[in-house]
Amino acid sequence: MPVDLVLSNAKIYTREGVVEAGLAIDNQRISRIAKETNLPQASAKLDLQGCTVLPGLIDMHVHLRDQQLAYKEDFFTGTSAAAAGGVTLTVDMPNNKPVTMSPKSLRERMKIAEKRIIVNAAFYSAFPRKLPELPSIVDEGAVGFKLFLSHRIGGLDIEDDDMLLKAFKRVKGTNAPVTVHAEDRETLENTKKEIKKAGRNDLNAHLEVHSPEAEIKAMRRIVQLVKESRVRAHFCHVSSAAGLGVFLAARKMGVSVSCEVTPHHMLLTQDHLRWCRNLALVNPPLRTGMNVEALWNAITRKSIDVIASDHGPHTIEEKEAESIWNVAPGIPGLETTLPLLLTKVNEGRLALPDLVRMTSEKPAEILCLKDRGSLDEGYFGDLVVVDMNREHKIDASRFLSKAKYSPFDGWEVKGMPTKTFVNGQLVMDDGEIVTEPGTGQIVP
Repeated sequence: MPVDLVLSNAKIYTREGVVEAGLAIDNQRISRIAKETNLPQASAKLDLQGCTVLPGLIDMHVHLRDQQLAYKEDFFTGTSAAAAGGVTLTVDMPNNKPVTMSPKSLRERMKIAEKRIIVNAAFYSAFPRKLPELPSIVDEGAVGFKLFLSHRIGGLDIEDDDMLLKAFKRVKGTNAPVTVHAEDRETLENTKKEIKKAGRNDLNAHLEVHSPEAEIKAMRRIVQLVKESRVRAHFCHVSSAAGLGVFLAARKMGVSVSCEVTPHHMLLTQDHLRWCRNLALVNPPLRTGMNVEALWNAITRKSIDVIASDHGPHTIEEKEAESIWNVAPGIPGLETTLPLLLTKVNEGRLALPDLVRMTSEKPAEILCLKDRGSLDEGYFGDLVVVDMNREHKIDASRFLSKAKYSPFDGWEVKGMPTKTFVNGQLVMDDGEIVTEPGTGQIVP
């Protein structure tokens, strides 16, 4: 019998390198990667005209909003943006309204999502009020737990190390990772209090509050707790050379930690914050050029595990608040991550295998996602077709996300996702969504 689909005339990224071949998909999975003469008959065939096929991106850090925050983003618009950016699986953060922090709240969120998503979706949970609920949250489908050290979200007292240690030990028994927003709340609050007392309300005030010291202090605290609990921990959006040093020292000691960086921390500095102002305001904030270079050096040495967007959509009104203390921090990134990274590949700054490792392979490994993250026979047909030579200008007004702004607006990029396949089905074709809501699957 014929397979469902054959993609021909392509450059396929495999573990052995890029090969000129075709790819067959049947029953949602890759059934064959071979020269065209060795591919099976298919019900449908698509000539990719020499374009490159990569594993679909697994974005470990996405705020899809919806529910009571649907005015910022919803599951349909957020996963449409993901499809447009070559992302085939989004991992949703729990700081929603209501907060995702119990079997019930996770179940309700997943039920809403399954009818609206265009790409696959997985979900983090915040820590519950009752620690015995942790295993049942994983059984319900959570792929990990998110801990915000900058402010309390969920049921844990973030100032209580004994309670955090108990929680980490319970998570260890589930084999799920703990992902951490590492900024120390006490440092943030004390600095903010002094700066507000002085009557300051400027961008530099925000930078001084969210200092590298706040990142370092929180990361050191987590490293100690991970040593004692032996849980797997993942540091979100590491932004400073000093923070990176804490992470690398912990890893050298054999502590079970991984880390991610974002495109905005890789490509933007505090100068861009002053040019783009509130549109580039994010936590942790943009750093100096020296910190940006430190991240790139770590990427070159293969010390960074993951690149994630930290897609953080808000309304333009929330970004344009007059007081810096009222500006919503966050940058929409699902539609810009891959074009920006492909540009760096074309410039020779980033190796294609490193891009794939940090955006697909390693996220699947950290989150224990079976049969995803690579183009292998038997794996799900989650892939993105990219035209490595297509040049275009980022135009935030055309984003499929509700957040139609970006500090990258107007940037010239080279490299474009042209088609996105999810579970073997074409969902995005040349920037347009070509499937119905509910095409994506919930991935536990």
